Amino acid sequence: MTRKILLLCAAFVCAALFVASCGKCDKSAATAGQKFTLRVGFDADFPPYGFRNENGELVGFDLDLAKEVCKRRDWNIELKPIDWDAKDAELDSGTINCIWNGFTINGREDKYTWTCPYVDNTLVFMVKGDSAISTLADLAGKVVEVQADSSGYAAISGDEKKELKESFRTLKTVPNYNNAAMELETGSCDAVIVDVAVADDIIRRAKAGTFRKLDEALSVEQYGVGFKLGDVFTRDQVEMTLRDMVADGVFQIISEKWFDGKNVCAIK
Repeated sequence: MTRKILLLCAAFVCAALFVASCGKCDKSAATAGQKFTLRVGFDADFPPYGFRNENGELVGFDLDLAKEVCKRRDWNIELKPIDWDAKDAELDSGTINCIWNGFTINGREDKYTWTCPYVDNTLVFMVKGDSAISTLADLAGKVVEVQADSSGYAAISGDEKKELKESFRTLKTVPNYNNAAMELETGSCDAVIVDVAVADDIIRRAKAGTFRKLDEALSVEQYGVGFKLGDVFTRDQVEMTLRDMVADGVFQIISEKWFDGKNVCAIK
């Protein structure tokens, strides 16, 4: 009887270990017989990184990179448009398992598990084409807009930019940069803090002379792919594949498609 009880206990322990190990694998890679799905969270109003085109299709530089990574790893991919200020909740709930959308590393280093930086970014001020604003000093007494919970908001809210922020009449947050561009055009605000590639895209798509960038930048930062803290396995697979794409030239091809022939790769 004792021997039978011991055998039953051993079987139970083995089964428990097996279930636990499967559960662990399911968080970062495919379980046996199943393909892993990369669920990419992104702001669908952030061209050229991720947005809806005139046909309503989800397209963009980061989405093309993610699709190529999944193709090479034989993963499924789900593109998940999210409210940018809800990104942490979406990641924690498992609705998404990465944030890949011009996502700034600087100031968030300890909040996520990051890939290496793959793009260098500059935060700039965009104004109307006929605006009298030409320097940061000219922003004194003006209404400035920035996306909520964005790196632009973090940059202007830091101690280093305290004097500049306090010179504004108002700093308003908006849900996305399409809203900000519309309000800038109608005169509801005087300037918008925005990522340089997004500003370039807005300026390109608008009527000539509608908007322009100030020469003085707010700050320089770096983009990475962010995963839930501790998801090292998936991060490593994505980063390794991105490096392969740099080595064989596909990263450059995708970059030149979205950035007017420029290679914006920051991977060394």
